[in-house]
Amino acid sequence: MSTKDNDNRRPYPGNRAQGPGRRTYPQAAGHGPRVGRIAPNVPRAMQVSPEGEPELRKEDAVHEAPRPAPRASLHRGDAYRAPTGPRQYKRAMDGTRDGLPEDDHILAGRNPIREALKAGRPVEKLLVASGDLSGGAQEIVRLAREAGAVVQRVERARLDQIYPAHQGMLAYVAAVSYVELEDILASAARKGEEPFLVLLDGITDPHNLGAIVRSAECAGAHGVVIPERRAAGLTPAAAKAAAGALNYMPIARVKNLNRAIEALQARNIWVVGTAMDGENAFAADFSGPIALVIGSEGEGIARLTLEKCDRTVALPMMGRIESLNASVAAGILMYEIARARAK
Repeated sequence: MSTKDNDNRRPYPGNRAQGPGRRTYPQAAGHGPRVGRIAPNVPRAMQVSPEGEPELRKEDAVHEAPRPAPRASLHRGDAYRAPTGPRQYKRAMDGTRDGLPEDDHILAGRNPIREALKAGRPVEKLLVASGDLSGGAQEIVRLAREAGAVVQRVERARLDQIYPAHQGMLAYVAAVSYVELEDILASAARKGEEPFLVLLDGITDPHNLGAIVRSAECAGAHGVVIPERRAAGLTPAAAKAAAGALNYMPIARVKNLNRAIEALQARNIWVVGTAMDGENAFAADFSGPIALVIGSEGEGIARLTLEKCDRTVALPMMGRIESLNASVAAGILMYEIARARAK
């Protein structure tokens, strides 16, 4: 058919393409400015613009509602909520936004949490929806406290954000199982080595915890001791920062760090704390059985715990910054101990 014949045909009015059963097709990219979308078999009556691109006459356009904006692509680490299925929960990149765990470290619902506690599975924290607790919920709270887990009351909306089907309770479980303090000492005895332990007081950042565990494993420590309260637990973020060291380094969680220090001193183990006014760590004697106490960056070691230490050491600061990151300072001191033990 000639172009002339095509031009003489009566085009469809624009509103015909909006009737029932009419399909519209997306406009192909790269064809210049368009007025709308094109229905099948619509004569084009095309003209050529000065730029050489085809143009549409207004009567050939199909007017329609604006297309919805495309969904933003999700990258790993972006917070999101899955649309369907049992994995509907909000995830953070490192799993630690106020304790948010990865999916294999969360228990939702009363029965799974109750059975995990009865089986002795290590639970870091139990989140309970605010309000009156029924008999079954009170039993779970009692079991959690007996197991040494932190029990925290939160708004129900907070639980909904983490995992919708929570039945009023969510539990965070540890990445690996904890051991007893005596297990660490027994491991050192089996190796025929003098005990070397690292005690952490007030380390609440899971990344610092994981980095310290990693350095302790590399420096030859026999175990790491953390308290139940005011301390980071073995969350997925800590496991990631440890880079596999949790598989080899025993971690003991004690109810009272001061009592643990007393128990170590009763076994003739020297307890060395870190403090700004301590002796120069590069000149200190780190030989013999030793337990190194590391405090938080902001507050350091608690006063009562510091008083329990046999002596304190400090790293000399040669720059203008007054302190090091807790995991960095711990790594330097642990290798000073390793160097003394290698002589």
